Amino acid sequence: MDRLVNPPRIIGLTGGIGMGKTTVSNYLAQKHLPILDADLYAREVVQTGSPVFAKIIDRYSPKILRSDGTLDRPQLGEIIFNQPSERTWLEQQIHPYVRQILSQERDRLIQKFETIVLVIPLLFEAEMTDLVTEIWVVSCPPDPQIERLIQRGLTREQAQARINSQMTIAEKCERSQVILDNSSTLENLLKQVDSALTQNPEPIKPQPFST
Repeated sequence: MDRLVNPPRIIGLTGGIGMGKTTVSNYLAQKHLPILDADLYAREVVQTGSPVFAKIIDRYSPKILRSDGTLDRPQLGEIIFNQPSERTWLEQQIHPYVRQILSQERDRLIQKFETIVLVIPLLFEAEMTDLVTEIWVVSCPPDPQIERLIQRGLTREQAQARINSQMTIAEKCERSQVILDNSSTLENLLKQVDSALTQNPEPIKPQPFST
C-alpha cells in the first residue's frame, strides 16, 4: 500500500501510574485506532529465554524466579521500586528493546493509518518523545490514584513507591500538548478524548529528561 498523503499523527499517551491511561487507550482502540503499548512490549522483552531475562537472572540469581521458571514480578518490583539504582539498571536493559519495537511497529503502521497511538508510561523518563508527534497526558489527583493502585493489590507504601519512581504529573503536564483530566466522571474523560482527537497541534519539539 502506498504511503498516506497526509503526515501521520502519532499520539504519545502517557501519565502517572493508575491515572487512567488504559481507559483512554481502550476507548481509542474502540475508535479503530492502532495502539502500541510499551508495557506489553516490556513484558515480551523479559520472557523466559530472552537476553534480558538472562541478565536479570545473572544479577539477582534464580531466587527471582517462580516455581514454573518465570520471573517473580512482585519480588522484582520490591527490588526496583525501593532501590533506584536497580530500577535504573533494569530500565537500561529493557528500554532499548522497547524503543526498537515501538519504532518498527510505528513505521509499519504509518503506511496504513493517519493516526497511531503509542502508550508509553515512561515517555519522558525513557526519552522516547522523538517517537511521537504530539503528547497526551492523563492526570488525576493523588488520592484516587493511590486508591486505584491499592485496588490492584498494592499496599499504600508500595503504591507510593511506584508513584515516586516516576516524573511528577505536574512536570508531565507541562511538557504535554493535551491534558486529559480524569478527576471526575468517565463520561467527562471520554469527552475530553473526543475533543483532543479533533485538534491538530503543532508537532512537538522533543525535550530530553534530565535527572
